[in-house]
Amino acid sequence: MCYPSKSRALVAACCSLASAYFAVGTGFADPRDDQLRSDSPPAQEEAPRFPPVWPTHRITAPPCTPEELRLGRYQSIQVNVDPNGMNIVGDAANEPSIAVDPTNPNRIVIGWRQFNSIQSDFRQAGWAYSRDAGRHWTFPGVLENNVFRSDPVLAADADGVFYYYSLRNTNPYTCQTFISSYGGATWLGPISAHGGDKAWTAIDRTGGLGHGNFYAAWDYAGCCGDNWFTRSVDGGLTYMNPIPLPNQPYWGTVAIGPTGQVYVVGGFNGTSNYRFLRSSNAKDPNVTPTFDLNVAVNLGGAMRFNLGYGPNPGGLIGQVWVAADTSGGATNGYIYMLFSCDPNGTDPADVKFTRSTNGGSTWSSSTRINTDPNNSNNWQWFGTLSVAPNGRLDVIWNDTRGTGSEHVSAVYYSYSTDAGLTWSPNEPITPTFDSWLGWPQQNKLGDYVHMLSDNVGASLAYAATFNGEQDIYYLRIGDYDCNGNGVADPQDIAVGTSTDFNGNGIPDECDGLGDLNCDGAVNFDDINPFVLALSDPVAYQQAFPNCPFAKRDINGDGTFDFDDINGFVAVLSH
Repeated sequence: MCYPSKSRALVAACCSLASAYFAVGTGFADPRDDQLRSDSPPAQEEAPRFPPVWPTHRITAPPCTPEELRLGRYQSIQVNVDPNGMNIVGDAANEPSIAVDPTNPNRIVIGWRQFNSIQSDFRQAGWAYSRDAGRHWTFPGVLENNVFRSDPVLAADADGVFYYYSLRNTNPYTCQTFISSYGGATWLGPISAHGGDKAWTAIDRTGGLGHGNFYAAWDYAGCCGDNWFTRSVDGGLTYMNPIPLPNQPYWGTVAIGPTGQVYVVGGFNGTSNYRFLRSSNAKDPNVTPTFDLNVAVNLGGAMRFNLGYGPNPGGLIGQVWVAADTSGGATNGYIYMLFSCDPNGTDPADVKFTRSTNGGSTWSSSTRINTDPNNSNNWQWFGTLSVAPNGRLDVIWNDTRGTGSEHVSAVYYSYSTDAGLTWSPNEPITPTFDSWLGWPQQNKLGDYVHMLSDNVGASLAYAATFNGEQDIYYLRIGDYDCNGNGVADPQDIAVGTSTDFNGNGIPDECDGLGDLNCDGAVNFDDINPFVLALSDPVAYQQAFPNCPFAKRDINGDGTFDFDDINGFVAVLSH
């Protein structure tokens, strides 16, 4: 854990005192309290118990250094920093969701629950965007000032339009959508979108009948009684009246199959009952969706929430994940489920996995992804699954093994290249952090994290307390693939597929060299700005006041002149 500066140490000490206070005040339950096995819905927490508390002035401090956030080859990067790269002291941020532009992987957006002060549980819709594949982040603030929002879910469609689905604490709860065609820099909205607590979304990018459809599912605490599922067929501008989910599973996710099938999964608090639902006709905009498959799935353990102890006392131990193989290869159409559940025995939480090779009709026996000894009393929580376009499976989770504490964890990673039959060795990919630090009048680190896979690696958004308080971090697992060609960036540079004129190991098209209009991409739209910058530098600076000089100095000689033309042409051609 990283508390090198005096200010971070002070934050950590204050957060520890707050954690101790709430541990006493909540009356932690016995670990095997029968009430926790109830099938009844738990109380909802997505409403403010305290009025907003705004700091009179913002205090900043240096964040943990890159060296302090590195573990081996894995480098975490703090997302919620001010324009000077400083950590904002005394706030909290959790429940991150991530979206990547499939047309330009340099463009990434992360949204989260933003608490401006841990003295209040009042949260808003925070977000940040990156133009260089997550290496640096711009944190503009919140989508709407002084508006209580929670449970962010982000996604991008096939054209690179970003969607931010956000819960409002109306009575009853509803969700609204924000839409960005500008890489997350600005947003249209809010747009009424029905919805409810712990919603999850998916966008069809298959190119078929349902291409572009937006789907959302949520739980019992929502707009529309027992109707928990909706769809938009016009890019998130309008939504159909919600319909019921068979058996009403909750706290799960939504995924799209290779021909536009819609999968919804979830469970029931305190039980080992999980459901897999499939709609084969939701892709058809002219029909009301029906669910033609409703299957019970055994994940090998019980769903747990609000335990009052463990690493996340007031929140979920994890949500139920579903993902589909859309590779077009031998495993195309395979469906996977993963969950951090409470297994039989003394282990409090394991990461369990199951798969279906026949469209969801039947499921394999669940397997345990974490390989620490059985009944070792370690917590493997926030298990998260994603599948790459080539069929590789990536799994991460928070893990307390080796720390000697139920609330000190590191993020672990494992992958499979054979559809989940075998898995790579469990590997820690972050330093350890204390999940009890920085509770914003809620004794939890949120309810989920989020990961997206591509053919070279995966992009993870997660919450941790390295600064002594809750913050959002980005971690690239594996090599970067900033141009989305399925080849690792170092290999692109080595074989000449990409140029690297400034020698920093980042392909120039991802480094922004030649992006003379600063729209996050190097393309033909930059030709006229390039000519203007050469012919009339003053006029160029007036037209593009926020474009840094480094984007023009392509050959890295400290000046911008005709010697940069060849470099610009080379970057543009790549």
